[in-house]
Amino acid sequence: MEKELTNFQDQVVLISGAAQGIGRATAKLVHDRGGRVIVLDIAEAGLRSIQSELGLDPSSVYEIDIGDEASVSTTISKIYQETGGIHALINSAGIVGPSNIDFEKVPWNDFERTIRINLFGAIWLTQAVIPYMKENKYGRIVHVASIAGKEGNPGMAPYNVSKSGMIGFVKGAAKELATHGVTINAVAPAVIRTPMNANTSKETLSYMISKIPMGRVGEAEEVAEIIAFAASRACSYTTGFTFDVSGGRATY
Repeated sequence: MEKELTNFQDQVVLISGAAQGIGRATAKLVHDRGGRVIVLDIAEAGLRSIQSELGLDPSSVYEIDIGDEASVSTTISKIYQETGGIHALINSAGIVGPSNIDFEKVPWNDFERTIRINLFGAIWLTQAVIPYMKENKYGRIVHVASIAGKEGNPGMAPYNVSKSGMIGFVKGAAKELATHGVTINAVAPAVIRTPMNANTSKETLSYMISKIPMGRVGEAEEVAEIIAFAASRACSYTTGFTFDVSGGRATY
């Protein structure tokens, strides 16, 4: 029974940010568990790479800019028309934004761009899929937040704000959707070994690792396991929650 609940046979699963890192690892895992994976990203080369690796047909690959509301709504509409149903949305798209800089010195355009992509993008994606999930009386939504959204990291104010906002959004949306057969949860990783952290300053990375009791960075595949559970039928009585994937840094 457990195996049946955690596989994705006959399910359409949208994964944003699928070109690399956590999103890519999750796409591979969900695909291995039988799901029809629809990969979304702004990075064309990365999309073609994951398409080739998983043997996806062109109708399962979409370029999207989650920092643009029109791009989100148009893309989700096209996917629904193509598939006839959306069972799960996994959103791992995002940017780090400015790091190792005092918050009062962050240019507003950089601050706003980080929030627009990380937070507004999550909201727009959710708004776009919800009508289809409500109609089907079933849905799973998982947003990749961050430990920064729980505790904050110095020198990363835009990122902190965007991820804490995401966690708050998930909590409220979950209560609205609780009677519609739809769960929505977040996952809060600590620092993970992904290309996303390539531009994070050495000082900031050292700070984050120093706060992790396990004393190491996490792997994308470890995060993917938690995401896959939260996006599966097995996650039927947990909603509005933020799963810890932080090596013990946060346990609440």
